[in-house]
Amino acid sequence: MRVNHEIRAREVRVISAQGEQLGVMALSQALRMAEDQGLDVIEIVPTANPPVVKIMDYGKFRYDQTKREKESKKLQHQVRVKEVKVSPNIDTHDLETKVRQAKKFLEEGNKVKVSLFFRGREMAHPELGKKVMEQVAAGLEEVSMVEQVPKMMGRMLHMVLAPQLKKKK
Repeated sequence: MRVNHEIRAREVRVISAQGEQLGVMALSQALRMAEDQGLDVIEIVPTANPPVVKIMDYGKFRYDQTKREKESKKLQHQVRVKEVKVSPNIDTHDLETKVRQAKKFLEEGNKVKVSLFFRGREMAHPELGKKVMEQVAAGLEEVSMVEQVPKMMGRMLHMVLAPQLKKKK
């Protein structure tokens, strides 16, 4: 954004501090008007012909602009991937605890990656791991949808769950 003497156009369309259109005039005349009021000339629409400038306090304008940007950043929610680790021979109560934790993550709007690691001879029975994954998916079916089905990667079995879209009533 160009301010005062940084503006290159000879003629500009001027808008006053109150928002009134003052018309097309020479840049030097607009600068003089702004100087008399103790304000700055700020180029708002540089692509217009002639460019549109506004007479206002540049410091206050920048302050308000950064305040608006911070406010809009506060309202954004960044989706993160949280991980829950389970094993093929997990006890039912332990599994319920993991499912409860995953449910909390999903309700916060985050995705959940469920990882199951096979140790030693557990690799001989991958069906046990798939059964545990199905139990996790079943326990979370009301708050999530399966984004990535259980998939083997070496000794790990991974599944990704995404929060379910809320239905409008």
